[in-house]
Amino acid sequence: MRRLVAAAVSALVLSGPAMAQDAPRADAPAARAGAARPIPPPVVSVTQHSGVFGGQRIAYRAIAGETYLKDKDGQPLAAITSYSYIKEGPVDPNRPVTFLWNGGPGSGSVWLHMGAFGPKRVVVPSDARDDGAPPFPIIDNPDSLLDVTDLVFIDPVGTGYSRALGKKDPADYWGVTKDAKSMAEFIRLWLNEHGRWNAPKFIGGESYGTTRSAAVINELEGSYTDVSINGILLISSILDFSQAADVQGNELGFVTNLPSMAATAWYHDKVADKPATLEAFVDEARAFAIGPYASALLKGNALSAEERAAILPQLSRYTGVSQAYLSNANLRLSPDRFYKELLRDRGLTIGRMDTRYTGVDYDNAGESPDNDPSFYGIDGAYTAAMNAWSREGLKYSPDVVYSSIGGTRDWDWNIGGPRGGSSYLNAAPYIGRALRENSGLRVWVGQGYYDFATPFFGAEYSLNRPGFPTDGRIQWHYYHAGHMMYVRDEDLRKLSNDLRTFIRAR
Repeated sequence: MRRLVAAAVSALVLSGPAMAQDAPRADAPAARAGAARPIPPPVVSVTQHSGVFGGQRIAYRAIAGETYLKDKDGQPLAAITSYSYIKEGPVDPNRPVTFLWNGGPGSGSVWLHMGAFGPKRVVVPSDARDDGAPPFPIIDNPDSLLDVTDLVFIDPVGTGYSRALGKKDPADYWGVTKDAKSMAEFIRLWLNEHGRWNAPKFIGGESYGTTRSAAVINELEGSYTDVSINGILLISSILDFSQAADVQGNELGFVTNLPSMAATAWYHDKVADKPATLEAFVDEARAFAIGPYASALLKGNALSAEERAAILPQLSRYTGVSQAYLSNANLRLSPDRFYKELLRDRGLTIGRMDTRYTGVDYDNAGESPDNDPSFYGIDGAYTAAMNAWSREGLKYSPDVVYSSIGGTRDWDWNIGGPRGGSSYLNAAPYIGRALRENSGLRVWVGQGYYDFATPFFGAEYSLNRPGFPTDGRIQWHYYHAGHMMYVRDEDLRKLSNDLRTFIRAR
């Protein structure tokens, strides 16, 4: 987490904006020298569209624009930009609304918006090749969820076009709890504006967006002014950050990373006597990781030479890395070393967010790759698509640079604890409490086998602790891609169908 994330625009007939307030920006020069800069009204654009989603023709209204968060005196503090897609016609009280965001922290919602669930999506190579240069295909997205739910994509402060206003310090929104409070406030304001307080509601995110989802459910349901939620969608989960703590003596990350290493070694044909299916090999790796491997690591210097000799060949089989290298690493293979070592004999590195991707470094020496080929392999397409769809398709074109990722800094990770602080972040208990106190709440979890940013075994560990009900309200789904499983066409269809089934089953 420290090192962080054909077509012309539309075959649909787009009308002009039904409403657009062309006001000067909050950061425009003052009318006269020395005058305070006035904060203009929020800028909003409304357009009408239609498309086929889940096999159904849906006419929908798109609302792109700003919602102001205000202080107790009604003074604007921050502009949250969102993109709402609402089915046209009389309001159905049983129609759900789903609020979605990405992670980072510091990422806009562009990835889920333009890659998975929005009415348009950008096409990148499905087989883990680089996205190249524009023009990128931006096409109708039949896998959008608009047939079963209205959709609201939210960009937190410091991401997308969202920003603090006037003299407000944006850092006041940059932290696990600060951010969650602002997102919960936005949701309440949106429900006010659209009259949807009694509608079924889902929230969800990807990557740090799953951490945000846990913190937001705490803000929505953790007091007596509840906003009750029907479902939480966790895509590529990171909830318990102890697994990512790069501290000598912390063995948990080595254990939870191992099944992802096994999946990657299987994919790149680095496994001797390779099993026929990925799932079979991953099941073996899970059992080895939580059993003999965890026991060996926890013994530390008490591990005998005989035990070490027995572990090494098994560890080599599941990681695809030589016994000599693993022995030199004291049986502890860090992710960076794995990315560099697995395919060193081929002169290639592998991706972090999606280990199907490969890259070529400046040289073949060293312990870590120059960059993540699974990120630079897609980022150009998504940035172009978001700007094109927003500014041309939705007629929302603010005089602000869209920040896809990296728009925040100095994130406040502290969420408190029984002694007023915590040594690491674990947001998973927020979800456990919500499940215990809301009998209608369900949780959907989707993980990519080739994801090293948020390994699937780590997600399983996080949501399998005491305090979580064992009544089947947590659903698990797996995909043959990485962190953004929807970049693979087959997995986008599966993801869409899995979520459609989950939402309908409420």
